[in-house]
Amino acid sequence: MSIVFFGTPLFAVPSLEALVHAGEDIAAVVTQPDKKKGRGHALSQPPVKELAVKKGIRVLQPEKMKDAAFLAELRSIKPEFIIVVAYGRILPDEILNLPKSACVNVHASLLPKYRGAAPIAWAIINGEKTTGITTMLISKKLDTGDILLQKEIRIEPDDNTETLSEKLSELGAEVLIETLKGVRTRNIKPRPQTGEASYVPIIKKEDGLINWSKTASELFNFVRGMRPWPGAYCYLNGERIKLIKVKAIDGSGNPGRIERAQKDEFVVGAGKGLISIVELQPVGKKIMPARAFLQGRSIKEGTYFDEA
Repeated sequence: MSIVFFGTPLFAVPSLEALVHAGEDIAAVVTQPDKKKGRGHALSQPPVKELAVKKGIRVLQPEKMKDAAFLAELRSIKPEFIIVVAYGRILPDEILNLPKSACVNVHASLLPKYRGAAPIAWAIINGEKTTGITTMLISKKLDTGDILLQKEIRIEPDDNTETLSEKLSELGAEVLIETLKGVRTRNIKPRPQTGEASYVPIIKKEDGLINWSKTASELFNFVRGMRPWPGAYCYLNGERIKLIKVKAIDGSGNPGRIERAQKDEFVVGAGKGLISIVELQPVGKKIMPARAFLQGRSIKEGTYFDEA
């Protein structure tokens, strides 16, 4: 019995690798079209496509989900399962009704919390201590389908969206294989989502702007959640700066005011507490420690970061 795998970014790669390693018959991989990137606007392949090509798996990249030729090709496969891992588009009924067994989605949160497009980043930004993976049946409404299996993972204080995504992608692959086995043996039975649901939006570039009136703890989580993209950024003397690594420390100061700027200390006031900047990145420059940044500029204590 065959599988059609829908996925696009790096997060989906471990799940596809796990299916290949498990000996599953992957009839096709569906991924987003290649996109132009960089200054040269060269076409870049999605990470899932790169792996599929390497493994000799047929790749489909439809511009539209209801393309007649694309749908006809999926029907000809007659898949047992359709697996969706961070594909990036909502599947229409014509696709959801195709598999003989189920359409299974791998979602990076403990549903019903953090439905939506950016659950990993928002879990960090909101100061959650744990998150996890949910496999579920796909329904018409976003991330509302019955749960098949869930596994929890701790969010470490030094995690950011990049590191936590990597951990969750590996966990997602494990949970997916266990889910398929459980569905086939009927040891896993779908159950409705219960509890308070929450939805989180996709993160946009402008969402990375720092609001210094937030508490130091909130800013610490915000910087982690915005890394690597779009990055938590601010402006100082007209210069745009990304904060890469910060610490929340005790003390008091005015929001956005530089309270200490000497040697290894670059401390800024927050709405409550203080933020110690450890690493940062001026626009067009490499990531650097706070000490290197301070050495190259004349920054006076009492100076405020610019307003947006």
